[in-house]
Amino acid sequence: MREPGIVVAGSANMDLVGLAERLPVPGETVLGDDFLMVPGGKGANQAIAAARAGGRCTFLGAIGSDAFGVSLKARLTASGVDTTHLRVSYGSSGVAVIMVDRHGENSIIVSPGANSTFTDLTAAERAAIGDADVLVCQQEIPVATVTEAARVARAAGTRVVLNAAPARPLPPELLAAVDLLVVNENEARAVTGLPEPDLGALLALAPLVVLTLGADGARYAERDGRDERIPAYRVEVADSTAAGDAFTGALAVAWGEGRDLVEAVRWAAAAGAVCVRTVGASVSLPTRADIDALYGGG
Repeated sequence: MREPGIVVAGSANMDLVGLAERLPVPGETVLGDDFLMVPGGKGANQAIAAARAGGRCTFLGAIGSDAFGVSLKARLTASGVDTTHLRVSYGSSGVAVIMVDRHGENSIIVSPGANSTFTDLTAAERAAIGDADVLVCQQEIPVATVTEAARVARAAGTRVVLNAAPARPLPPELLAAVDLLVVNENEARAVTGLPEPDLGALLALAPLVVLTLGADGARYAERDGRDERIPAYRVEVADSTAAGDAFTGALAVAWGEGRDLVEAVRWAAAAGAVCVRTVGASVSLPTRADIDALYGGG
């Protein structure tokens, strides 16, 4: 099977992870169990996930001139991601403060830092998108940049996957260039403006949709009427922080390889399931062999 070219345009953050018996309620202090500092960010995580899943991955984004930036670039490079176009912006890198409880549930606050300076695309970055099989974007960088990247991809015939996270409304000009929309239930509510996830409303926004449902698996649908439910893999959950990133990165690789999208979603679900077994974002992203082992075991 050929190695697909994946370009991820997105964020890179240093994740400051605190683990505790339970998450605090507003105004409460909870004594924690442990603390980890792990390179992350939805864009960087998805780039690493794609590279580990077997893609030839290039990352487009920005890091700060601080020590966090050095660590972020080192993690991307060590994971096999091409960082040729990675920008360094004077000042702080993006930071995510993450709280995780004993059941793997989390709460996250993100400070964009250098990610907010990624406001346009260079000619070289446009060329990288045009040469790729699949472009993957999220919403932790300026929406104008996401829109520009998607338009460049559409013009070049590169397929566009948008993971609409963090949850917020999507501009019509961006949606017009998206091939496959990936959302969880909260994100589905945000992008449709409806109180409950509505597959029909999502398909009005994008021709192909994956709705992830956590422990209930996922649902894949197309405008032509195809609607498939994909069950979740049953595993012990340690930390769900990067599960969606593992899923999206693996999905892009499987689609870039030419797999049927239902099969691609099943394989991506295995990637997400492997990921939740380990605490920490980028350190938990599975290799292709890890994904295949769970996928093959069914």
